[in-house]
Amino acid sequence: MESSSSSSAAGLGSVDPQLQHFIEVETQKQRFQQLVHQMTELCWEKCMDKHGPKLDSRAEACFVNCVERFIDTSQFILNRLEQTQKSKPVFSESLPD
Repeated sequence: MESSSSSSAAGLGSVDPQLQHFIEVETQKQRFQQLVHQMTELCWEKCMDKHGPKLDSRAEACFVNCVERFIDTSQFILNRLEQTQKSKPVFSESLPD
């Protein structure tokens, strides 16, 4: 048991594909949870000026708008990064001394 964990740690190319897929899925879940936490914190700070037993219509509208803008902005950034990565040539030359 010890040798299999140390061998997979030493050679990442020999990781079990199912384990690698599981790790990728869990990493995506973690990123999504971080994004939701970030959005919740941002929108709470922006929209909750009065604490009470229920949301008034202004705060509710603010939350909806905030969440929509957060999602739009995140999607815009992801699309821009994808475009940037696709347009960059693969760097295969070595840097001059």
